[in-house]
Amino acid sequence: MVISILVGTLVGAMAGYYGGVVDMVLMRLTDALMSVPSLFLLLIILTIFQGGIVTIVLVLGLTSWMGVSRIVRGEMLRWKAEDFVEAERSLGAKNFRIIFKHILPNAFASIIVAASLGIAKAILSESSLSYLGLGIQPPTPSLGNMLMNSQIYVWNAPIQAVWPGVLILLIVICYNSLGDGLRVALDPRMKQ
Repeated sequence: MVISILVGTLVGAMAGYYGGVVDMVLMRLTDALMSVPSLFLLLIILTIFQGGIVTIVLVLGLTSWMGVSRIVRGEMLRWKAEDFVEAERSLGAKNFRIIFKHILPNAFASIIVAASLGIAKAILSESSLSYLGLGIQPPTPSLGNMLMNSQIYVWNAPIQAVWPGVLILLIVICYNSLGDGLRVALDPRMKQ
């Protein structure tokens, strides 16, 4: 998620702040990448490069930044029209300073919420890849590996197949609840 947040924040900030041609090019690239089904893209990349932990982290990070980019772009468009940004510009502040010192801290709440929800998606993606045998390889433990390995016991001891699935479900629900809680806690409009 760190890779996804860094790339998405950078692309969204540049597109939202500079606008015009930069915005058009970056957002069309983002839209094109969003239109590709991520699971199929992950399957193709991991089939070619053989999945290891580092490869999976890089691939998941580099294929999930588009949503963060759209959120950051929206926040940049919202905050760059405010008076404090105009005051900084009139004082001669550089664009880099305006973006990273004044606008992005205001967009931080939305970025944190997107990160917490993105973690749940990354866990589901990694579990599904490991279940298919393209994710983290044994003997390194993974919930997808545990679910795949428990299939041979499904007729004799079906509970062994249930526990990894229940754990995946609980982890994803916890991260989604964390994201919703952070959204309510960090968004001043939600407190009303």
